[in-house]
Amino acid sequence: MVDLGTGTVVAVEAHAGPPAASALPPRVDPVSEDLRRAAEAACAAGGLRTPLPLQIGLRAETLAFGDPVLAELHQGFAETGRRPQEIIICVTGGFPPAQRAPVTAALAALRRAGYLVGLGGVGAAHAPLDLLADGASYLLKLDPVLARRAPAEPRRSALVASLVELAHRLETHVLAPGLETGEQVLHLRELGVRLVQGPALAPPEWRPGMPITVPVAARGASEPRVRPELGPRVSEFTLPGVTMPHTATAGEVLNALNAETGITSIVLVDERQRPRATVDRTRFLLRLSGAYGHALHAHRPAAPLADPPRPVPRTVPAVAALRAAGQEDERVYDDLVVVDEVGRCLGIVRVADLIRGLSP
Repeated sequence: MVDLGTGTVVAVEAHAGPPAASALPPRVDPVSEDLRRAAEAACAAGGLRTPLPLQIGLRAETLAFGDPVLAELHQGFAETGRRPQEIIICVTGGFPPAQRAPVTAALAALRRAGYLVGLGGVGAAHAPLDLLADGASYLLKLDPVLARRAPAEPRRSALVASLVELAHRLETHVLAPGLETGEQVLHLRELGVRLVQGPALAPPEWRPGMPITVPVAARGASEPRVRPELGPRVSEFTLPGVTMPHTATAGEVLNALNAETGITSIVLVDERQRPRATVDRTRFLLRLSGAYGHALHAHRPAAPLADPPRPVPRTVPAVAALRAAGQEDERVYDDLVVVDEVGRCLGIVRVADLIRGLSP
């Protein structure tokens, strides 16, 4: 998942391989298979050794089974060592009316547990529009065919533009997957889409740490569509954050920063996922670059080399967050940590994004 605002990778979509042919039973339980694929996707991502958040798909019909399924899902993710706020669960499916209530309840339970929730197939698959409000989704993932056809078909382009405006009003993000050409990427950017995926940015063999290609608009091209003047909130600018336990050593933090050059900060969280400190990439690397810096600190906790977090509630206006960022001269451009109602980390906001978003 590439952020067009910064040209960096902010999350990785994880997939599970199919089960061995000999292991296939005569009839496969769809719910068990869905849970298996979700857990194996998280395990497979562990082999990639990336600290970036994971995007994992799940069917709405699976969520409709309620607490037993959610408990099994949470256990499977926990066994991979991933915390809830490091996982974006992208829900797909038809959302049958009979399953509406249990699916809505499951989405709420996932959010309470700290997971980031997205809705997939938007624009093609059936998803009740009021579910977008009830679910408080972190992102709306467009149908890939819709995203690819938008540049060449004005009606589909208008549909995407309407969904982007709706997402801005709901204070959420739009993700355009499956983009195959630079033209598609640039057109979606002009419509206001910020998060994109697809072979236009990275080949199928891409792995975390490898470079990506972000198309650049020609000089004189139109700028991204300006969002309505509704006083945007911090949630519109929130990006998935990289988190580590507050007990992590400086060496572990250094390995994470070396694994992904696009990481600007790492949030050190406690057992309840509340931010305890933030590691600013530049200052941290400078502190370790001095004489004997690595030898002295590598096996010691990273927290003494970090800074106090700068938390902002996800509901505050973006302009208020920008004012808060300016209160500390030495840390004006440090990432802000977005927190939910109980103080858990939801992600980060880059101050440069706030400046660009609020500039006339």
